[in-house]
Amino acid sequence: MYATTYHKPKTLAEAVELYGNSDEPSYLSGGHTLIPTLKSRLAAPAHLIDVRNIPELSGIEVTADKVIIGSATKHAVVAASKEIKAAIPALAGLAGSIGDVQVRHMGTIGGSTANNDPAADYPAAVLSLDAIVHTDRREIPAEEYFQGLYTTALEPGEILVRVEFKTPDIAGYAKFRNPASRYSMAAAFVSKHRDGHIRVAITGAGNEGVFRWTEAEELLTENFSAEALEGLTIDPSRMMGDMHAPTDYRAHLVAVMTRRAVQNLGGTHIL
Repeated sequence: MYATTYHKPKTLAEAVELYGNSDEPSYLSGGHTLIPTLKSRLAAPAHLIDVRNIPELSGIEVTADKVIIGSATKHAVVAASKEIKAAIPALAGLAGSIGDVQVRHMGTIGGSTANNDPAADYPAAVLSLDAIVHTDRREIPAEEYFQGLYTTALEPGEILVRVEFKTPDIAGYAKFRNPASRYSMAAAFVSKHRDGHIRVAITGAGNEGVFRWTEAEELLTENFSAEALEGLTIDPSRMMGDMHAPTDYRAHLVAVMTRRAVQNLGGTHIL
């Protein structure tokens, strides 16, 4: 076993101070990526700083045009929120589709967004809903936040505090998940914003992580219907290929899931 000191700070300021004063520290939220990494001996932080129970990082606020979710808020809480279901039902449905009951009661929106796993669900919503990521230091627009596989604009020691989503006119989410892990093999979050702007974000499939499918956005701007996407394909070279799905199959899934998201506007479609 590697020696690790576990810390449980009570405030955001205490967590930041612990990180700055520790050698080889790591923040811990839901732990669904970090814990398996520790078990596999792929990481060995000397100090684990658990931020899950810091009050400043939890909670949901819904206004006329925004949904703001604290980074330590669990998936199950987002999925069950009546306020989010009323404002952005596709976002609540996305949260309810993550993993299984045990995962949803441990995993957090901040952990998912900070890790930027290429198969994670939340990055698609963050990008499609033109969200702003608030940290203890600054505000980062979604377009600038995601920077590739497992890579974000977060600097060492920077804590994701909350995510501020723009409430769209309507949105839909569709996902084809791995039957074992329930991670996304291809998923699409489609949103039509109140200014008429349409954003299509794809997760689970891209070889550079979550991305906007601009060709689909252009077609939907002309005709906001699933029929507008018939025949549209995406280059397989942009896709990940693995034992679960080769690149051409993932490209096919991206097209299908994008059409399903439009067909299920106002909710989610999970396969």
